[in-house]
Amino acid sequence: MGFRVADELARRAGVAFESAPADALVARLRPPAPADAVLVAKPLTMMNASGEAVAALCRYYRLGVEDLLVVADDVNLPVGRLRARARGSAGGHNGFKSVAQHLGTDAFARLRVGVGRGDARRDLADHVLARFDGDEQPIIDAAIVRAADAAALFVDEGIGSVMNRFNSAEDTGTEDGSSDKS
Repeated sequence: MGFRVADELARRAGVAFESAPADALVARLRPPAPADAVLVAKPLTMMNASGEAVAALCRYYRLGVEDLLVVADDVNLPVGRLRARARGSAGGHNGFKSVAQHLGTDAFARLRVGVGRGDARRDLADHVLARFDGDEQPIIDAAIVRAADAAALFVDEGIGSVMNRFNSAEDTGTEDGSSDKS
């Protein structure tokens, strides 16, 4: 989900991903002026080791954790639901655990995109890696758009505004998959 949100942000800005000075791809969404630079990164490590790339990028670009928003899927949220936090535990997510470990803190903003738990008879890892069911796809597509909106809001106004706008239970899109907020 994080990559799909990153791809949506790059698409909106009309930019492409390039090699980075870490095991990642980056897209520059705004001009390279240091105060205005906005980077979107896709770590190329395994998800469980994504903190290596995130920490390397933060060191290289001299980014503080207050400038970081990590976006990932969450099986504990209903499909399409977003939840933003300013900091917190990994909540069982190995990607967040890796980022916290390599940054030496859990005080980084995160945006979770709900993918649900799927069929209880199916392995959870298989569920996360599989394609969404046909009836879930419109909900996921809308969630990606809303998550990209949340990331843009993070850049402009910070995590507090993101939490206020996107953490409400009713902000999961309408039944036809379109967002109910603009």
